[in-house]
Amino acid sequence: MNVRCFTLGAFQVNAYLLEDPVTGQCAVVDTGDGPQLANTLMQLDPRPDLRAILLTHAHFDHAGGLADLQQAFPDAVTWLPELERPLFDTLPRQGSLLFGMPEFDRPCGRIDHELRDGDAIDVGQMRFHFLSTPGHTPGQGCYYDDAYVFVGDTLFAGSIGRTDFPLSDPDLMHASLRRLLALPGLLQVCSGHGPTTTLEQELRRNPFLDFLRRERGMDEPSGWSLPLGRWN
Repeated sequence: MNVRCFTLGAFQVNAYLLEDPVTGQCAVVDTGDGPQLANTLMQLDPRPDLRAILLTHAHFDHAGGLADLQQAFPDAVTWLPELERPLFDTLPRQGSLLFGMPEFDRPCGRIDHELRDGDAIDVGQMRFHFLSTPGHTPGQGCYYDDAYVFVGDTLFAGSIGRTDFPLSDPDLMHASLRRLLALPGLLQVCSGHGPTTTLEQELRRNPFLDFLRRERGMDEPSGWSLPLGRWN
């Protein structure tokens, strides 16, 4: 699988273009908050054969560009975690209602399929498994194959998703991180913000995963202190 990352918008969201090298069919993970991704993909030569749009969650910075992307690629099928639908439906007023930023109110766009934990999506010869990881939002989820996991705002290099937003849940986040970190450690973690990492590296070094290291009887890494206030 060929993976390209585009960092977009005021919140520097990572959107990913995934290409099956055999068939040339493509999927996108997350859309950014406006038309930037659609404009970027339309200017690529050759233009991507976009078949699927996979949303990790429905915050406006990750799903606000959906309508623009669907206008540019009308045949692409859009997937959303089932538990995320109520938050997705707030997009036209989400910036105003939840974050006090009316400039980020966005149209919803179209959802073709809703995902439940354990579902799989095929694009060309690529297969993505869906892992439900609520906590940052009620339906946040991850897409993974045997080499990559696209985690949205569940996990970052050295941090985790914020749980002080409306509809966030710290207890659900801890349970979701346990499930996510049970996947193979060599998986490349492609986060919604910031650089790539691996599950193994985060399990050993991420200060917010201290509870998992204690549960697993692992030695604590030396020389770090908790970076308060640095959650993405």
